[in-house]
Amino acid sequence: MRMVDIITDKRDGKELPQEAIEWFINEYTKGGVPDYQAAAFAMAVYFKGMTQSEAAALTFAMAASGDQLDLSEVEGVKVDKHSTGGVGDKTTLILGPIVAALGIPVAKMSGRGLGHTGGTIDKLEAFTGFQTEISQDEFIKLVNQNKIALAGQSGNLTPADKKLYSLRDVTGTVNSIPLIASSVMSKKIAAGADAIVLDVKTGSGAFMESVEEARELAGAMVDIGKSLDRKTMAVISDMNQPLGRFVGNALEVKEAIDTLNGKGPKDLHDLSVTLAAHMVVLADKAANLEEAVKLVEQVINNGEALKKMKQFIEAQGGDASSVDDSSLLLNASHLIEVTSEKDGFVSGMKASEIGRAAMTLGAGRATKDDEIDYAVGIELQKKIGDRVQAGDVLAVLHANQTDVSEASAIVREAYEYSDSEVVPEPLIHDTIV
Repeated sequence: MRMVDIITDKRDGKELPQEAIEWFINEYTKGGVPDYQAAAFAMAVYFKGMTQSEAAALTFAMAASGDQLDLSEVEGVKVDKHSTGGVGDKTTLILGPIVAALGIPVAKMSGRGLGHTGGTIDKLEAFTGFQTEISQDEFIKLVNQNKIALAGQSGNLTPADKKLYSLRDVTGTVNSIPLIASSVMSKKIAAGADAIVLDVKTGSGAFMESVEEARELAGAMVDIGKSLDRKTMAVISDMNQPLGRFVGNALEVKEAIDTLNGKGPKDLHDLSVTLAAHMVVLADKAANLEEAVKLVEQVINNGEALKKMKQFIEAQGGDASSVDDSSLLLNASHLIEVTSEKDGFVSGMKASEIGRAAMTLGAGRATKDDEIDYAVGIELQKKIGDRVQAGDVLAVLHANQTDVSEASAIVREAYEYSDSEVVPEPLIHDTIV
C-alpha cells in the first residue's frame, strides 16, 4: 500500500477499507509513515469525516498498536466510565466505590491531568501513600478481591493515538468528531472494558460547547463501542458551571467523601447516581434505570459505598483515615475571599476560567513536568441562579501563596449577571443508547 493513495481516497470522500486503516496505523506507529503524511490524512478526515465502519477500524487499530489489558481473569462484567472532562468533575472517585459496593468489578486505568486540576490519579494521591504503579497481576488480584482497583496507564497504551493526538494538536485537526471518538474509545478498548458509560460534557467548561456537538460526539462513540461488541451508552451533562462546589485535588476528594456520606451538593450527587445507575444496568445487576438508582442510593445511605472507598484506598497503600475524617487531607495555608462588585442574579459562569484560576494557584499543570499542589483550589459560594449583592463572597481561594490577585481577577471576571431571576440549564441534557 501507499500512504499517498490512502490520503487521496479520503480527500476524495471515499470509504477506506479496514486493511488500509490498519496498515496506516501500524506503519505510523513504527515510523514508516512520516508526520507530514499523517497530518494530511488527519486534515482529510477533518473535512470529509468517516463512516462508522472506518471509525471503528481506526479505534481498533489504535487499541491494538500497544499494550492491551487482559481482564479475562476478572469475574463479572467489567464496566468502565469515561468523562470528556470538566471543571470540578470528580465523579470517578464516587462512582468507583458505589459500583464496587454492588459487586460490579471496577478495573480502572487512569492518567494524570494536564490543565486546571490533576487527573483522577493526582486526586487520589492526595491520600498519603496511595500507589497506582502496580503490576497487572496485582491489579487483577485487587479487582477480584475488593471489586475495585485503579492503576496508572501503561506508557505503551495506544501509542498510535498518542502520536496522532500530538500531531492533531499542532495541525488544527483536534476538533474532528471521528478522530475524537476514536481517540477516546481506543483507550477504553485497550483497557479491557466489557461495557462503557460515557459522560459527554457540554457548555462553557467543555470541549463541546453546544448540545448538538456533544450529541454528535456521543453518538459517534456509542456507535463505535457497539460495533466493537462493547455495551455502550452516553449521558450528555451540563458543564456551563463547575460540578459541585470545589475545584482542586484534595478539595475534590473531600467533596467526593461528603457525597459518599450523602452530604454532597445536589448536582454532584445527582450526576454520580445517574452515571452509577447506568453502569449497574450495563453490568446486568438491574433490569432498568429506576431499579438501579434504588440500589445505588441504598449503598450510599447504608454506608457500604464509603466503606468500599476506605477498603480501596487501604489496599493500594493509602492512608484511609482521611475517609473517616477528611480534615486530615492536605489543607492550604490561606483562605482568601473573592467578593462581587455587582448586584444581580448569577446568569453565567465561564467554567473554563474558574479552572484556569485554580491552575494559577497550583492545582493543575501547564506542562507535564509541573508539580501539583494538592491542597490548593477554589471553593464556590455562588453558582448560576443565586442572588448576589455587591460585597457578597463569590468564592474562597484556598492558596499557599499570599499574592492571589491574578486568580481573584479571573474568578471575578468568570461571573456573569442578570437583573432578573435565572434558571440554570438542566444537569442532564440527553441520553444516547
